[in-house]
Amino acid sequence: MRRGAVAAAEIAGWWAGLTALWSVLISTLEPLDLEIGAGCALLAACAARGARRAVSR
Repeated sequence: MRRGAVAAAEIAGWWAGLTALWSVLISTLEPLDLEIGAGCALLAACAARGARRAVSR
């Protein structure tokens, strides 16, 4: 249970940071742009967690 909560918190942190970065870097804040950015940020957050786990082993 604790391992899943830690993984979810790490992914949520990465997602929030990457989504914020995306919203700062795009020129217009339209809903579709934010949805696409949030989806891409989620994929990148999962990749970042996987990369961190691969390096720490």
